[in-house]
Amino acid sequence: MRGEPLNVGAAIEAASTTEAGGIGVFVGTVRSSAAVPGRSDDAVTELQYDAHVPLADARLDEIARAAADKWRLHAVTALHRTGTCGLGEPTVVVVCSAAHRAEALDACRWMIDEIKATVPIFKREVYEDGSAWVGTEDS
Repeated sequence: MRGEPLNVGAAIEAASTTEAGGIGVFVGTVRSSAAVPGRSDDAVTELQYDAHVPLADARLDEIARAAADKWRLHAVTALHRTGTCGLGEPTVVVVCSAAHRAEALDACRWMIDEIKATVPIFKREVYEDGSAWVGTEDS
């Protein structure tokens, strides 16, 4: 988990290797439209992420190891922001390198889906007129 802005280029470089024939990259960014049902007309101004950092870091590592084993990846990088993120700012970066593009891309997609579903990270959307936690019953 990172409280500072994510460096996408450094993440790609960290997963790069001469054995890789393909590098799959996913970068999630802050969009201006709401993800919370019923707020689709509200403009998002920023996102705020919070996490149970020790558990989140451990789960990110588990996901990376599982992907590396399943797709025989050469290298894996998975980063997620905490704190306040402005429009267009990267919030999550997943990079997978493998001998072939199919493995790299398949692993990358699987990893981001697992991260979204299982890592204890909590997102709050901030709108021009207020905010809401994403994924809660009152959102």
